[in-house]
Order: sequence, then C-alpha cells, then structure tokens
Amino acid sequence: MLRRMILGAALLAGATYLPGSWLLADGAALVVWKGAGVALLAVWAAMAARSVDGWLLVAVLALGAAGDVLLEVAGLTVGACAFLAGHLVAVALYARNLRPITWAADGPIAVGRLLIIPLLAFSFPADRVAAPGIALYATGLAAMAAIAWLSRFPRNLVSFGALLFAVSDLLIFARLGPLAGSIIPDLLVWPLYFGGQTMIALGVARMVAPDNGLAPAS
Repeated sequence: MLRRMILGAALLAGATYLPGSWLLADGAALVVWKGAGVALLAVWAAMAARSVDGWLLVAVLALGAAGDVLLEVAGLTVGACAFLAGHLVAVALYARNLRPITWAADGPIAVGRLLIIPLLAFSFPADRVAAPGIALYATGLAAMAAIAWLSRFPRNLVSFGALLFAVSDLLIFARLGPLAGSIIPDLLVWPLYFGGQTMIALGVARMVAPDNGLAPAS
C-alpha cells in the first residue's frame, strides 16, 4: 500500500508540474516540484528492488531526477551529464536483459534509432559549435533507445517509453534551431519525458520486482 501511495504521488507530481510551471515563478519550490516526479519513481522502485537489475532501475531514475534538478540549478551541460550517465546505466540494464534477437526483424529498428537520433540532434542547433556536443549526448540517448527495443522488457512500455524520452530531448534540441520560438516544445517536452520515464519504470519493475504490486508482464 505504501508503495502504491508513493507511485500515486509520483504520478501526481509529474502530471501537475507543467501547469504548475506556468503558474509559479522560478524558484526553489518549482525545482523541487520538477524533481519530485522521477525522484518518487526512484523511491518506489527502490522499495521493491531485490536484484542487480532492480537497483540499476533505481539508478536510472535517480540520475534522471538529478538531471531534472541540475538543469535548473547548474545549467544544461551539468544536467545533460546526469542524464547521459542515466542512459549509460540503462544501456547496461537492457544489455543484461536481451531477448532472443532476430536481426532481420529487430535489427532495422535498433539500428535506425541508433543512427537517426544523433543525426537529428546534430542537425537541429543553429549554433553549429554546439552541435558536436549535442550529438555526443544524443549518441548515448540513441544507444539507450536502441537497446531498449532489443531487451526482454515489455516493448509497449519500456521501448516505447525510451522512444518518448528520445523525442522529448530532440524537441529540446529543435528549440535551438527549427522550433526556436515555437510553443510545441513547451507543450510536449515535459509530458513526453515524464511519460517515458514512467513507462520505463513500470515496464522494468514488472519484470525485475515481482512483489511491487503491479500485474505481471504478459
């Protein structure tokens, strides 16, 4: 019951952050609100962790929450480093849990994600000096999304959640170029990101923490 309450609190914090950010002035309260959603997902995952994979999930979520906060208090580069570390941990988690792979069926999607995400990220910024660094980060993001597709975790949750995360970041990079001044990133970045993180948490937890109160994965 306590874990379900924490999960509910995580979903509430994540669902209300975007409208809250329109109502509140920038400050400590808004930073805490932003970090609370994924941080509570990490707490929820930690309460059910019983294996290396369970704790890797906790680390992925904790690094995501750190990135959420660091983006606000330390800037884009430091926040991106926390997210990149989370992507690398996620790669390790998914690589430990690969499904039997048929390359003719699975390879094109995995390779497509691995190539297209960094190429788009590199192409978006109007400031071409920033493009290589953004592409480097996006390579880690792409590796996470590609290996999520190849993992044994439910694709409708984990792989799709990883893709939503990637799209969210691509919208951030597009804000530096073709979508500069557009309202689209403002409306979609947070819902795609938090939705993706939630789907990843739920999908992995169903497989690695069977006592978490969720229905087993099909």
